[in-house]
Amino acid sequence: MNYQHAFHAGNFADVHKHAVLARILLHLRQKPAAFRVIDSHAGAGRYDLLAAEPSRSGEWRDGIARLWKQAVPPVDDRVRELLAPYFEAVAACNPDANLRTYPGSPLIAQKLLRSQDRLIACELEPRSAAMLAAALRGDRRAKALAIDGWMAIGAYVPPRERRGLVLVDPPFEEAADFVRLSEALAVAHRKWPTGIYLLWYPIKAREAPDMLARRLQRLGIAKILRCELMLGPPRADAGLAGSGLIVVNPPFTLEPDLRILLPALGRILAPQARQAPQRIKWLAP
Repeated sequence: MNYQHAFHAGNFADVHKHAVLARILLHLRQKPAAFRVIDSHAGAGRYDLLAAEPSRSGEWRDGIARLWKQAVPPVDDRVRELLAPYFEAVAACNPDANLRTYPGSPLIAQKLLRSQDRLIACELEPRSAAMLAAALRGDRRAKALAIDGWMAIGAYVPPRERRGLVLVDPPFEEAADFVRLSEALAVAHRKWPTGIYLLWYPIKAREAPDMLARRLQRLGIAKILRCELMLGPPRADAGLAGSGLIVVNPPFTLEPDLRILLPALGRILAPQARQAPQRIKWLAP
């Protein structure tokens, strides 16, 4: 499995993970105390949707473009409110209202930082790391680090602020990344049990995601919420069929928000897939 993000920027999985990311950050902003975001696999930070890789895949046209143009029946006021922080971050990269640029997770986090908050964005691949550093340059709240993201997950917790979020969005270049995901969480959670952790995984078949869920349950960590956005039933010979998120220590508002937001995203992003099996489930209450 290989998930090179430039090819997939702005696709349905990005919409899913980044809309949830924005909801969590909005919750963290409700208290005046500072928080820190640690983005372990940050990517390039900003993506030109008309560049070679996104143009070749075209996945963004069935992702952020559907949301941008509201190509399906308009969402209701509550859904629009839940999507607003994410949508505003995308709009900030496209001031002329023509969708050309998609912000990765570090730019979405940067958009929602206050003056007292901080961001550490980690990326090891040289070209992406250089682009990330350029995207964040000049912002004293944000730091780009050319470091292995798997190492960073345990190295930078707990943060000085003692509040915040660890985002783990690896490229899944090999199936073993599902195992590394649970192992990295176990290490980080022992050091910082009160932090919020947002872990993303791809769904091409059910076996690997369900084994991940069982491994997480065996860790004995409380408050683990899983949500999956499916375009349809997974098939071994098909591409990405779904996007999965694990949230450890989710804000108390997140589950009710997801029960409104996830079906709406399914209708917007997969109008052809009737009753796609969206999932919101506590792995550990």
